This record gives sequence, structure tokens and C-alpha cells, in this order.
Amino acid sequence: MPLNYQKIGDTISSLRKIKNMTQSDLGERLHISFQAISKWERGEALPDTATLVDLAQVLETTVDHILNGGERTVVYKGKKTAADMREGLKCFARFGDKVGKENSIYRYAVEGLSEKMHTEIAPMLEDGFLFECLLAETVIQNIIAGYYFDMHEVRLAFSHEKWYAVVQEYAEKYGLK
Repeated sequence: MPLNYQKIGDTISSLRKIKNMTQSDLGERLHISFQAISKWERGEALPDTATLVDLAQVLETTVDHILNGGERTVVYKGKKTAADMREGLKCFARFGDKVGKENSIYRYAVEGLSEKMHTEIAPMLEDGFLFECLLAETVIQNIIAGYYFDMHEVRLAFSHEKWYAVVQEYAEKYGLK
């Protein structure tokens, strides 16, 4: 894939501004002129290889992030299925039925999840619409973590279009079609 000088320049400019740095400030940190920074940001030139590493450190990012013009590089950790996610959540719900919902292990697990997710998990395990909301969150967290999902298979796992649409939005954002 060819490098897009303008996107790289826009990324450098954006990251520099987030750090509240001027072109002169960045140039001083890298021991180069502000004119060189200006050329990068206008897409007229690229930093040399040695400078890229320092630039990434100063801007608190990676060389990949800069050279990809701020776009995420997708490296999948493996494949997962929404059906497995659904089954896992059902197992968690059945765990409460098997050990008792007043059992401290189940209760602490539900309380911990509820606290960390800022919502009540127990009702989500019992209501079909809310269960699919939890399923969507589970799939999305795995997509963000770098797992691949076949979106045709994901579609089959949802009966409520709303939650599938939410997953689909994240999937597209993270490069899944």
C-alpha cells in the first residue's frame, strides 16, 4: 500500500496539536527546524527513518499509527463466533440457576460486572432484548480486542436488528465486513 503523505501529515499535525505543541516546539524536541515539521504536515515530505521513532515517542504514538495516517492496522488474534458468545452468556445465566442466585460466588460475579459495566447485569440475563444488548457488548469487546467475526454468522445470532446494527457499526470501524 503506498504511503499517503497528506494523511501522514494530517496525523502528525493532529497529534502535535493534541499535545498543545507548536511546530517550533516539536522541532526543538526532535532537533530539526519547524520548516521541516511544516513540510511534513503539508504532505510535502516525510520524516526520515531515524526521526520517525523519536517523533512517535514525542507524540506518544507508534510509527505504524503515523505511517498509516492515523488508521488502525488490523491484526487479528483469531476467530470467534457470536454463537459461542451467546452460549457463554447463557452458561453464565444458568450458573445462577444451578448454584443459586443468592450464592455468594454468583452474586459477587453479577455485582462485579454490574459495577464495572455501570448497569444491572441480572435483568439482562433474563430479558431477551436486554440479553442481546449484552451479547452485542460481548461481541464488540472481542472485536476491539482483535478477534475476527464472520458478519454473516453474527447476523444469525441476533433476532433484534437494533443490536446487530450496533455490532455492525463497530465491525466496520474495525475493518470487518
